[in-house]
Amino acid sequence: MSDPQAIADRVEIEALRGEFADAGMMRDFDRLAALFTPDAVWRIPAVDARFDGRDEIRAGVERLLEGFWAYLLQAPHPGMIRLDGDTASGRAYVLSFGQTREGGSHLNYSVYHDRYQRTADGWRFAERVDEVKYLDTTPLTGSPPHATSDP
Repeated sequence: MSDPQAIADRVEIEALRGEFADAGMMRDFDRLAALFTPDAVWRIPAVDARFDGRDEIRAGVERLLEGFWAYLLQAPHPGMIRLDGDTASGRAYVLSFGQTREGGSHLNYSVYHDRYQRTADGWRFAERVDEVKYLDTTPLTGSPPHATSDP
């Protein structure tokens, strides 16, 4: 790969995918929604969720994270990117785990099937579909660290 624009596009798309995980884990719902095109679609078939457009995406992710999850962590891993001018498609792999507000545990490996669009603000998600490949609801033995009085 020697085309400088293609290299830059791939770097920017990979940064977009990392920004998505960071915005979600930091519960920055406005920033997360801004990573999508205005008419984007985000689907999460495992929980029968579909969000159309930035406003629904923002409201939907806030509802899921604040109403369902006590905490949710995601570790994204690079996948493939196929460029086609000002559009692209790709896959990203994600390890997610957390605890629900009701105390249930959740560990899954997913594939995000993505479509991207170049915009005046850079690359954005035009569509994101989360396909769960592995799910484990066995109780997690760990927990968030607790502050100690000893430094």
